[in-house]
Amino acid sequence: MAAEQGGVSIKKKAAARSWILFDSRGEDTILDVDKYAIMQRVEIHARDLRILDPLLSYPSTILGRERAIVLNLEHIKAIITAEEVLLRDPTEENVVPVVEELRRRLPLSAAQNEADAPDEHESPFEFRALEVALEAICSFLDARTTELETAAYPALDELTSKVSSRNLDRVRKLKSSMTRLTGRVQKVRDELEQLLDDDDDMGDLYLSRKMATSPISGSGVPNWVPASPTIASKISRASRASVATIHGNENDVEELEMLLEAYFMQIDGTLNKLTTLREYIDDTEDYINIQLDNHRNQLIQLELFLSAGTVCISLYSLVAGIFGMNIPYTWNNDYSWVFKWVVSGAGLISIIVFTVIIAYARHKGLVGS
Repeated sequence: MAAEQGGVSIKKKAAARSWILFDSRGEDTILDVDKYAIMQRVEIHARDLRILDPLLSYPSTILGRERAIVLNLEHIKAIITAEEVLLRDPTEENVVPVVEELRRRLPLSAAQNEADAPDEHESPFEFRALEVALEAICSFLDARTTELETAAYPALDELTSKVSSRNLDRVRKLKSSMTRLTGRVQKVRDELEQLLDDDDDMGDLYLSRKMATSPISGSGVPNWVPASPTIASKISRASRASVATIHGNENDVEELEMLLEAYFMQIDGTLNKLTTLREYIDDTEDYINIQLDNHRNQLIQLELFLSAGTVCISLYSLVAGIFGMNIPYTWNNDYSWVFKWVVSGAGLISIIVFTVIIAYARHKGLVGS
């Protein structure tokens, strides 16, 4: 029985994941809850929560649901509502800066908090949280790109000056890293571009506007976490959303469009840096291939010279072999000067043949002049 209880406890701990909850005042609470509690809290489906599972590989995604935004951008996995932010794995090294930035930027100004009446031009809570996440992921990817550039350009220049196994392996690893990073940046860029191209998708991210146009009910909110923002702050946000609705209709997505465009331009600039680096790598590879082709041509020329020399020496050896056979000649004793003429003539003919072969090769462009 104890073993069964121990197994259930382990399963519960495995199912529970560490989250941090931020409310609209910037106050945070560390949570250790399972996915069912999260789903009940923010009213999303299991398939949406599965996107945030670090054990599963999902592309960068920004999904607008009825009462929440599901955000999966690399290491930033969050659920944003009109009143709070749930951020996964807050103790992870790359997530800690996001946590600090949320603490700093989520609360309204002190004067607005005291009056409990935020400026009508103040961005909705969900947009402030979304902006923190987008800024963090764009800055993170840009920093990784800068690090890659710092390592890649000197390595490519060194490879250009000296082609060696060590330099080739170093550039190969850098190129693999660049390919992976380019894919990650491209996914974030594509997701932002897809949102910008669809006003309906952007409209789904206006959670405060949707909350203002629908009855606010807190009866379905479970009490497994500290109470949500006060009724006054809820009314304040609803009023702010109502003001925004008065100044612009429900289809007005200009504010979000401007926000997304700013970070789309930033991530597009990062992608351009990687594209420039890829072109530099391609140019370096072309240069190395030209060098290798030149060395190959030099080896072919050397082989041509050696082959021509071998033919000429073989011709000379043929004459020497013929006259070296054990055959009696009538002029063997009385005409010794003939031997000198034969040897000299054979050598001269060999040199002439070698010269003709090389001249013909130069004429056809087979060897350099």
